Amino acid sequence: MTCLPPLTDLLRQLIATPSVSSDHPRHDMGNLPVVSLMANWLEGLGFSCEVLPLASHPEKANLIATLGSGPGGLVLAGHTDTVPYDDSGWDADPFTLSERDQQWYGLGVCDMKGFLALAVEAASLCRGEPLRAPLILLATADEESGMEGARALVEAGKPKARHAVIGEPTNLRPVRLHKGILMDSLHVHGHAGHSSRPDLGANAIRGMHQVLDALLTHEAELAQHRCGRGFAIDHPTMNLGCIEGGDSANRIPAHCRLDVDMRFGPEDDIATLRTGLREAAHKGLTEAGCRLEPQTLFEGIPAFETAATTAIVEACEALTGHRAEAVDFATEGPFLNQLGMDTVILGPGDIAVAHQPNESLPLDRIAPTQELLRALIQRFCLTT
Repeated sequence: MTCLPPLTDLLRQLIATPSVSSDHPRHDMGNLPVVSLMANWLEGLGFSCEVLPLASHPEKANLIATLGSGPGGLVLAGHTDTVPYDDSGWDADPFTLSERDQQWYGLGVCDMKGFLALAVEAASLCRGEPLRAPLILLATADEESGMEGARALVEAGKPKARHAVIGEPTNLRPVRLHKGILMDSLHVHGHAGHSSRPDLGANAIRGMHQVLDALLTHEAELAQHRCGRGFAIDHPTMNLGCIEGGDSANRIPAHCRLDVDMRFGPEDDIATLRTGLREAAHKGLTEAGCRLEPQTLFEGIPAFETAATTAIVEACEALTGHRAEAVDFATEGPFLNQLGMDTVILGPGDIAVAHQPNESLPLDRIAPTQELLRALIQRFCLTT
């Protein structure tokens, strides 16, 4: 068995290894170098490492690292990819771990390479220990763009364990509920023409204006359907996130596109919500000569819920001193639950600093996270 580098070196190497995932090909890249780093470290600790490339993206892979065997056990999970970055907004190189103002800075340090480094360090505590149940470190691909890594795990039916913690940034407060997400792209097609004769064309932007009015009415109707689960916004939400249309002021625009994001609770169904969104858009569009073409931008994931009475939820509540909460952002939690695990979302970072320049992780969160992970491993893998 090899000697594991100190925590700071683990994190420095992870940050220095780019692993951006994006729907835009010019930004998208693989994560295999990150997976190789982690596999080398964990194999040195005695873990059995399985690298599972994604069928649709062979340059991307999931890592399942297992120590011990048998039923039950604990999964410490995190995604290896980061969002794209705008280096003009950073005060330092995003790929160089830096420290100032009692915080670490770097792309992914909060979301969520910091947790991955802490999980590897925690795994080293099991070296030479007799495990009554397996400890599994799971590092996934493509969470930030399509969650294809988590989908591939469900299709493969692994890993198998009883309990899981996903280290997404929650300020070390356990989360057992979060909303689901779907995204659609609505395309209004019209007919181009000279701006001096608007009667001879079909203005797609005017058509989209009608669609927007209909969607705002639909959004107000959705707000009447309360989730009743303690979310910050306790009903389904709709974000009109991106709009694009036309190419010149003196041309009738033949096309306009609107991208829409919807978030919803455990009682809502993806297919029903998508159908309602599209029906509202269709009914709203009355501009002569225009037609609507809806496209699926992101298939979506269901909302996530783990019962409050499960052992992992109760353990995380006891160790953190906080009751498990509900949040509005989405994670890979639903997929791990589909694999038969009871899952909690719990990590040291703050979602408020994720996905933006100068992403950071407070140093005063490191020691509490180390203590938390050690206690969870002791509780679910080592205690007889």
